This record gives sequence, structure tokens and C-alpha cells, in this order.
Amino acid sequence: MTNDNSAPLPRLGINWIGLYTIIRREYSRVMRVPIQAFLAPWISALLFIFVFGYVVGGRISTIGGHRYIEFVLPGILMMSVVNAAFLQSTSQIYFQRFLRYIEETLVAPLSYVEMIIGSLAMTVFRSIVTAVGILAIGAAFGATSMSGILEFLFWVTSVSIIFGLLGIIVGLWANNFEQLTMLNVFFIAPLTFVGGVFNTVQMLPEWLRWIAWGNPFFYFINGLRHSMIGFNEAPEPLGALLTLAMVAILGVVVWRLFERGYGLRE
Repeated sequence: MTNDNSAPLPRLGINWIGLYTIIRREYSRVMRVPIQAFLAPWISALLFIFVFGYVVGGRISTIGGHRYIEFVLPGILMMSVVNAAFLQSTSQIYFQRFLRYIEETLVAPLSYVEMIIGSLAMTVFRSIVTAVGILAIGAAFGATSMSGILEFLFWVTSVSIIFGLLGIIVGLWANNFEQLTMLNVFFIAPLTFVGGVFNTVQMLPEWLRWIAWGNPFFYFINGLRHSMIGFNEAPEPLGALLTLAMVAILGVVVWRLFERGYGLRE
């Protein structure tokens, strides 16, 4: 149990040393498992690109005016970014609780916002490294292109923040490994696959298209696809506004959980 007096006190400025220490600690933790953190998602993406993009795509002429392998690459990349961000964030906060070193962060002179930013920094880093590796794999198949680099960075960064925040919430709530994976198994994976990774909305039966339009993953994948090959199925401003709204809402939720000490001092 940690005394309530350990709650961060209001102060001016940013504790750059404390923030850097959190980031360095998580960086060191990730770099101890490079196969799990980077090689595994790259191999998984390579298999998806080869089987669905190269083998199956070789039998499909074009989709949306683009080669099938070029069309599916952004979806595979986004799927990998989502998994990397969520796994990084959940494991990060869960193991801090499980191994009881979360108290070190709580008694440090850090605000809740700094704690959250420190956690998210490594999540974004891991997602970007994962994305760059998949771009390199796609280039080996002649499938990588870039229509707008700033738009690409916006989608990779913002989506990794969203699932980093979701991962923090799940990591605070979970009391065992089964609970830690529930959101990924029952929510993230199914919605990702029906979010337009391998097909356009127009390819779906009419009565199923509402699933795509109501699926936030569709807007994430659509935005990233537009940044890479210029193909678009939904209004860009709508997807961007939805994404920024999710960042803001989840950010406030996580801040409130930290303020209440949910999963931290219980």
C-alpha cells in the first residue's frame, strides 16, 4: 500500500529528468526482448504480405486502381501498429503493478500527465519502429509508396497513442494474463479484420457496409491507406476528427484513473 501523501503535488514546469528516466527505463525493458518487440511483428507482417498480397494478390488484377499488394500493405501495417501499441502499453503498466515497482513512479516528483506521457513515449517509439520495418519489407516486394509522409506520421502516431491509452486502462484493470488479452481477442482483432484490411467497403454486401462505417478501425486504415497510395473511401476530416476525439477522451479517462489511484494504490 502506498500512502495517499505520495500523490503528485501541483507544480509549475515539466520534470524533464523524471520524464527521461521513465522513458529510459521502458526503452531498456523493450530492448531486452527485441525478438518479441520487433522481430515477431515483422515476421507476422511478412507472412501476411507474402500470402495475401503476393500469392493471393497475384491472382487479382487491381483493386481501387492499385495492385492488390499495394492496397493491403497499409492495412497490414496499421494492424501491426495497433498490436504493437496495445501490447507495449498493457505489459508496461501490468508488470509495474505485478512486480510492485509502480510505487517508485508514484512517489517520484512527477505529475500524472508526465507519468502518462512517459508511458506513451515508448509505445509510440515501438509503433514507429514496427511501421518502418514493415515499410522496408513492403519495399522488398515493390509495394511501398508514400503519398504524404506527414499524414502517414499522423496516423501511426495518433493510433498508437489511442491504443497506448487503451492498453493503460486494461493494464490497470487486469488482475491476470487472461484479462490482459481479452480486449485484443474479443474487440481489437475482429474489428481490425473487418475494418478494410483486405477489401474495400464496396466489396461488402450492402447489408454489411454499416459495420465498416461504424468501425473506427476503418477510418484508421483508410487514413493510412490514403497517406500511402492516395486511395480514400471516407472523408479525411471525419476520420481525423474521430481519431483526435478518441485521443482526447481516452486521455482524460486515463488521467482520471491515475488521479483516483485506480489499480495503482489498491
